[in-house]
Amino acid sequence: MSQKRRERLFSEYPDVVNIKQMCTMLGGISQKTAYRLLEDGDIRHLKIGKSFKIPKVCIIEYLLGEC
Repeated sequence: MSQKRRERLFSEYPDVVNIKQMCTMLGGISQKTAYRLLEDGDIRHLKIGKSFKIPKVCIIEYLLGEC
């Protein structure tokens, strides 16, 4: 996928998203499934305190199978 096309993918979301936003980006998956993806290391993320911060690019990489 070209760099320009990647930049337009999910352009309405901020560069770093939270769990709820990630669930929406992945087609409305449950929060339980989202936490499992993060805990299993399928999607790279940061944990700050009790909050998960997920770079948008990591979600795109996951969807494209580039992780």
